[in-house]
Amino acid sequence: MTHSVDVFWSFRSPYSYLVTPDLLRLREDFEVDVHLRPVLPIAVRAKEVLFTEGPHKVRYIMLDAARRAEFLGMNIAMPSPDPIVQDMQTLKIADEQPYIHRLTGLGVEAARRDKGIEFAYHVSHLIWGGERGWNEGDKLAEAVAKAGLDLAELDTAIAAEDPMPQIQANQAALDVAGGWGVPTMVFNSEPFFGQDRIDTLRWRLEKAGVPKRA
Repeated sequence: MTHSVDVFWSFRSPYSYLVTPDLLRLREDFEVDVHLRPVLPIAVRAKEVLFTEGPHKVRYIMLDAARRAEFLGMNIAMPSPDPIVQDMQTLKIADEQPYIHRLTGLGVEAARRDKGIEFAYHVSHLIWGGERGWNEGDKLAEAVAKAGLDLAELDTAIAAEDPMPQIQANQAALDVAGGWGVPTMVFNSEPFFGQDRIDTLRWRLEKAGVPKRA
């Protein structure tokens, strides 16, 4: 029997970045397929509910993500440029979004080629790991190459076949699973929301009898 975990994940989420080493370890430790299912950030797919409580949630996320990164021994910095074009004072989302649709589409295509988790790991480390101008020169192409993929080939593929239907399917599947935010890992229809729920997911895999790798 093949066991699988779906990972609903966003390039704008610091917690999605922070979970990537754990996703690789999960696959190394258990006989389980880990499927990346990229979704658009809430800032784009549900901006009418984004931070409606005011600025406190934004400040907390920034504080907590930096704290969590330090706890995990990972570098983190606010991406430059931000994958989402947004005024962080008013929280208004720009109509033109030159980065996030391409990144999410590339993630979909990487997942189609069974390299989704590797792609998420290397590209998110470029974006969130403190590298300014991650979109400049060959930086993105080099990160994609570390995942065993070719950026030009991925761009050609998403130009030939619109990835948006798959992105929308991923977002619908996240909703069906009872999730809303990212990262959300789903195993046997049970959602595990948040980077800090990996240990709980590992416990569930063990209870379900998912074999450990030698």
